Amino acid sequence: MPLPPVIYEDEAMIAFDKPSGMLVAPDRWDKTRENLMGLVHAKLGHGVANVHRLDADTSGLLLCAKTKPALDFLSGQFQSKTVRKKYLAFVVVLPPEQAMKVVAPVRDAAGVLPHEFTVELALGEDERQPGRMRVFKKRGGKDSVTVCRTLERFGQFAWIECQPLTGRTHQIRVHLAAIGAPVLNDPFYGDPEIKLLLSALKRRYKGRDEEKPLVNRLALHASELTLTHPVTREPVTLSAPLPHEFEVALKYLRKFASGQRIASGRALRQV
Repeated sequence: MPLPPVIYEDEAMIAFDKPSGMLVAPDRWDKTRENLMGLVHAKLGHGVANVHRLDADTSGLLLCAKTKPALDFLSGQFQSKTVRKKYLAFVVVLPPEQAMKVVAPVRDAAGVLPHEFTVELALGEDERQPGRMRVFKKRGGKDSVTVCRTLERFGQFAWIECQPLTGRTHQIRVHLAAIGAPVLNDPFYGDPEIKLLLSALKRRYKGRDEEKPLVNRLALHASELTLTHPVTREPVTLSAPLPHEFEVALKYLRKFASGQRIASGRALRQV
């Protein structure tokens, strides 16, 4: 299998646009599963190392260092939480009766996500379900903070931007589920039965029997990293393009769904 597309490369760093479904590192249970770093080492050598990770089902920007000094410098920024990370996601806005049962309600009485909100909940491994994380209300877990902005609202769905200030496993996914707005198609923390279908948006839609969801994967994308370059010591922002199916979904939501686009802190009504 070829390497994923290269977003950026110089003498110190290389960044890939990781597809959804690809592991970053070898699976702890199944060492035979293909992973990004296995491909990188086979094609570019073992001197290239990843400085952070993404969930297998999350697509987007994955940064690697090409030298030991660059690895140490970049890893230090991730450890000190000075790297600015930006993710984009489609979320499912649960109805108010379900949202009332969530851990951290941030929505108003009508169940609407605010323009800006912060989720601050301790997270740790779920002892009952290995491989999954959960919220710790009192003791246990590690402090976790995610800052979010609602970019557009489309009834049951919303398009949001997330900036995790900490780097816990599944952090964005668990935090969004905890406020009653899980990531679309999240098999762990959401409702896998809820699909984004064109037939639900467009009147007189034909071809329902053969219809596929507009987004048929975890709807979470690592879109941007801002950090200090290990050689120039200048700030640099790296960006991953939006997945094609996300672009298509946004096009149809904007065209057929009654929603709101958020701009400069105000909601601009769309019809």
